Amino acid sequence: MSSGYDRVVQPAAGDEALENHLGGDEARNYRKYEFDMVAPHVGRSLLEIGSGLGHFAEQFLPRLDRLVVSDFDPYCVEQLKKRFADRDDIDVLQFALPTEIPLKDKVDTVVMMNVLEHIEDDAEALRSLARVTLPGGRIVIWVPGYMQLYGDFDRKVGHVQRYTPKTLAATVGKAGLDIEVLKPINFLGGIAWWAAVRRGGVGYPDPRLVKIYDRTVVPMTRLIERFIRPPFGQTVFCVARVPG
Repeated sequence: MSSGYDRVVQPAAGDEALENHLGGDEARNYRKYEFDMVAPHVGRSLLEIGSGLGHFAEQFLPRLDRLVVSDFDPYCVEQLKKRFADRDDIDVLQFALPTEIPLKDKVDTVVMMNVLEHIEDDAEALRSLARVTLPGGRIVIWVPGYMQLYGDFDRKVGHVQRYTPKTLAATVGKAGLDIEVLKPINFLGGIAWWAAVRRGGVGYPDPRLVKIYDRTVVPMTRLIERFIRPPFGQTVFCVARVPG
């Protein structure tokens, strides 16, 4: 089965990657938003899928006994090895899902941020992850939401699809996993994305607009989502549990 990565125009997390603008220096509030959403579901041993340059995984180090970072892209793997060269307790793996993951000891948490949408056989990819996750462990999934927002940017970075809670639930169920958390998030970001990318015809996020978005929309979104559950969002967030 194709991973979908062969259609990526640029490495998903390389220095000049299209997707990097969503998590680079222009988007510090957004990166904190991601971390604060994911962190409560992370245990003591973590495998991150699609680690890119390692910025996100590195934030979890103070709370972890073990970290495994991974990517399919040779450039990213090389950068990860350089970044963690002095850490014997951090493993760096290279593979593309779905596959038999070369991991000797299972982990209690897997995190995949904006990865599953690149993979055609998404359910089999999740099964690959479940096989290296301890029974009762969690697989945290962060994916772009709603095909109404699908545009040139998605095509350029190799997105097979965008998800709704319903379609992601179907994939997670097909993989034999239980759902602990499943919801759309970043409601205002979804509206801004639709205006810029779908209506405005922007092929990729302008770093200057990302900066404005990060300073204004992200804090407002976080405040709103403390009180209401949005019916729609730029992202669908899921925590799946491995039966056991």
